[in-house]
Amino acid sequence: MTADSRYDLTIDQLATLLEDQPAYRVRQVWDGLYQRLLAPTEMTDLPKALRERLDREAPPALAAALHLTSASGDTDKILWRLHDETTVETVLMRYDDRVTVCVSTQVGCAMACGFCATGQAGFDRHLTTGEIVEQVVAAARIAQPRRLSNVVFMGMGEPLANFTHVVAALHRLRDDLGLSARHLTVSTVGIIPGIRRLAAEQLPLSLAVSLHAANDRLRNELVPINRRYPLAALSQACAEYREATGRRISLEWAMIAGTNDSDRDAQELARFARPLRAHVNLIPLNPTPGWPTTASPRRRVREFRDLLDAAGVNATIRANRGVDIDAACGQLRARHANTASVTLKRRCDVSPEAG
Repeated sequence: MTADSRYDLTIDQLATLLEDQPAYRVRQVWDGLYQRLLAPTEMTDLPKALRERLDREAPPALAAALHLTSASGDTDKILWRLHDETTVETVLMRYDDRVTVCVSTQVGCAMACGFCATGQAGFDRHLTTGEIVEQVVAAARIAQPRRLSNVVFMGMGEPLANFTHVVAALHRLRDDLGLSARHLTVSTVGIIPGIRRLAAEQLPLSLAVSLHAANDRLRNELVPINRRYPLAALSQACAEYREATGRRISLEWAMIAGTNDSDRDAQELARFARPLRAHVNLIPLNPTPGWPTTASPRRRVREFRDLLDAAGVNATIRANRGVDIDAACGQLRARHANTASVTLKRRCDVSPEAG
């Protein structure tokens, strides 16, 4: 890319770009990007020549390759094409009481969790700060007239493996987009140094740990990074995070039939969760072509939740959204990975330039 993308620019870099303009233009453009969610070409309070120059010299990072809306209309999934022709996904979810976007932090993922479509695809590169932030801005535009309220870093990639860019994006979302840090959630498979560094940022974020097994033998198979950061060490890091931030820890548990849904699995999970006073999210496994097992039956998921409740652990069952549009992490990208161009009816144009 010959120029920095518009959301990669810091305000000082924008000032340098606009050094031939009146000083007030810097704040005017910055507020246009972050408060009004406008592309430069839409900032009609700027001279036309400046709009065109900004659009050229500070281009968008994302181009919508595919945009799908679920039959229910409450979930959108966007496949973005980046400057190097790689692709990532963003999912927008509308609830009665909130609007949440799930963003990606890497192109692919190196964590190699076999049941995850992104993990099956391998790792290409980290996303930049601007590529992360622009996903949120684009989602906020799609959500209008409703206001985007929550951001979860649970899309493609391991956020804490891309720590510098992720933390810069978190600060930008709070300080410039005006999102509450308490409505920001970072997910991790358990990168302990990253958890400790995140605690030191003094951002009261929610931390979600993709656990999926509560004994080291099984977790070594499902989440290979457990061999480096085993459960006892992970529990200690989570306890330290809660102490430092005052924020609740969530444990994510993909319900895989015959693998991690037994009574014993529930007992092991309860023993891990109780000392942390953690909340457990039970997630019926989304199907992926590279993983041979299936989701636990709905009845078993409910029984598993009831076992956790009886053991004193608060647990909820997360509804699978957007299954009809491959809304689980990495699914849409995997399905279209070898397709140079995809022709599909779009519900709307979601590029940052769209109205």
